[in-house]
Amino acid sequence: MTSKLIQPPSMAASRGAISRRAGNVKALVSLTNSNSKTLSFSDNSFRLRPMFIGKVTEQSSCSSPNEQQQEEEEEEEEEEEITVSQIKEELYEALKGINRGIFGVKSEKKTEIEGLVKLLECRNPTPEPTGELDKIGGCWKLIYSTITVLGSKRTKLGLRDFVSLGDLLQHIDIAQGKTVHVLKFDVRGLNLLDGEFRIVASFKISSKSSVEITYESSTIRPDQLMNIFRKNMDLLLGIFNPEGLFEISYLDEDLQVGRDGKGNVFVLERTEKP
Repeated sequence: MTSKLIQPPSMAASRGAISRRAGNVKALVSLTNSNSKTLSFSDNSFRLRPMFIGKVTEQSSCSSPNEQQQEEEEEEEEEEEITVSQIKEELYEALKGINRGIFGVKSEKKTEIEGLVKLLECRNPTPEPTGELDKIGGCWKLIYSTITVLGSKRTKLGLRDFVSLGDLLQHIDIAQGKTVHVLKFDVRGLNLLDGEFRIVASFKISSKSSVEITYESSTIRPDQLMNIFRKNMDLLLGIFNPEGLFEISYLDEDLQVGRDGKGNVFVLERTEKP
């Protein structure tokens, strides 16, 4: 599925809008134009760059309260010019080369990504997603998560050299109230092109923006892959089991952001069912 980007404002206008934000020194994001019509991981010579801007306020003794109020209103309007499309483009750029964050991310990069996620959440077009379940149903692919597989866990699961982790997919069936999480694997030497770990769970609406997920079953296929993970099934399930409260903090036609009960962040993009 493609998503059309809203044409961003000019570079000068965008930078001016950000630089006039109220507050002390903040890490801001400069905005640029893009001619791309789809969001992807392709290179883009124009991108947003973090920069630090300190605001120095010079107030004339002749400024009237009305003039000050007008300036504040102009700043608010300019800030609104920062579009969701621009934030999403910068987010996709920031996600390049980190393998969804599964094997860890440097603190600076993590801060950058989660800052962009929060900007999206502040512009959520679907504040009550459980009231619009048709927007949630379908297939989603994980593109970022704060859940990590590090150190001895990664070694025990063979996720260093022997086993490669492929796509992490989420199939949501609204009619059945079911969700199926699929982790794709590629095992070197066994010619397994479509090995997978599948977790089936049910969900119920918990609030206007959250669902309660209940684990039902899990399977690994084919059998050769089960032989590899048999001793560490509890570890594998402990990492990827979706059970618990899940808050949908951002949702549009092609991107979803959620947070689980442990505070982990998940960013998923809509994809075609494989």
